[in-house]
Amino acid sequence: MSHTRPDVPDKPKPTLRLRVSPTAESILRSGHPWLFAGSVREQNREGDCGELAVVFDRNNKFLAVGLYDPDSPLRLRALHAGKPTTIDAAWWRARLESALAKRRPLFDATTTGFRWINGESDGWPGLVLDRYDTTLVLKIYTAAWLPRLSEILGLILEALAPERVVLRLSRNIQEQALSKFQRRDGEMLHAAAPDSPVVFLENSVRFESEVLRGQKTGFFLDQRENRRRVGELARGREVLNGFSFSGGFSLYAARGGATAAVDLDISAHALESAKRNFALNQTDVNMARCRHETVQADTFEWLRGTRRQFGLIVLDPPSLAKRETERAGAIAAYGRLAADGIERLLPDGVLVAASCSAHVSAEEFFGAVRQAAQRSKRPFRELATAGHAPDHAATFPEAEYLKAIYLRF
Repeated sequence: MSHTRPDVPDKPKPTLRLRVSPTAESILRSGHPWLFAGSVREQNREGDCGELAVVFDRNNKFLAVGLYDPDSPLRLRALHAGKPTTIDAAWWRARLESALAKRRPLFDATTTGFRWINGESDGWPGLVLDRYDTTLVLKIYTAAWLPRLSEILGLILEALAPERVVLRLSRNIQEQALSKFQRRDGEMLHAAAPDSPVVFLENSVRFESEVLRGQKTGFFLDQRENRRRVGELARGREVLNGFSFSGGFSLYAARGGATAAVDLDISAHALESAKRNFALNQTDVNMARCRHETVQADTFEWLRGTRRQFGLIVLDPPSLAKRETERAGAIAAYGRLAADGIERLLPDGVLVAASCSAHVSAEEFFGAVRQAAQRSKRPFRELATAGHAPDHAATFPEAEYLKAIYLRF
């Protein structure tokens, strides 16, 4: 006669405890959110993806707590540093409300596309939440969030009551997300998928966003303030929008009174989106009057091969330095690009040059563009420099990627 033993629940695992190098202690204590694997000196056990790990200092005192990822060189993303705290549902709810409260005063009904949560800079390391009208896009950059997805989704639904929520995954975690968590890039977390691109407003300009498969979360929300400035500079000018993507700068220029706008991009798909965005805004008299042209070409090559000139040129390439080893080459490329743009400017023309390369500092980027302007031998005046929009605020150096400079010749 056999005896079956009743199921005994597994004992809860002890708290995952880490000790780190003296340098890493100082970095975490300063509020920096990243701990790399090479800085971990010891831990009491193997850790699971997404569990909370506590870092203790050399005096055995609490230093920080964060999300642990055993499969990433970025081993811990800190959620909190300083005094010990309890991370429970109420803590997460308060952390979410803090991010939302910063944005509510920034936008009214004329802007329904913006960022609710900006990753580490809002205390949500490796996670962003973007709004496109009634659709929210949740994008995660570390698998450590995947075990917590249902919990986080519940908080978002409770706080914002969106029509739908889309999950986007960075490329580096897509394979792991599918094999270990059965999660896919572009899957619906809440409600059904939209049957067409989602349309939203930005300063009353209508745009479409490809939330399921588009770049970033479907649109480049971070350039909102620069688009607005371009609109203010565009009256009476023919505008060239290099690396145009879906035509954002051109639409603002058209609304601001540009006589013509040329969208230049290597992607036919992006240019078709630009055409649709112009079609969405034909009720605006200035946009309807502006002559819109699309050119499919490599912007670097086209600028060197054309003799056309413009009153305003926007050069906003994709990142030219995705890793530190590419930094020097990127700085040189930004300089060449600016020089080629300056050659195509009419007298009293305006160059707007932007960079989204985190490995190139603002000082290095602005320096490259200013040197190109000086080498042109044309008199010029610097109108402005710009960084991050308020909903994309950066609170630590690695988060500072966006910069733009405005020069009038």
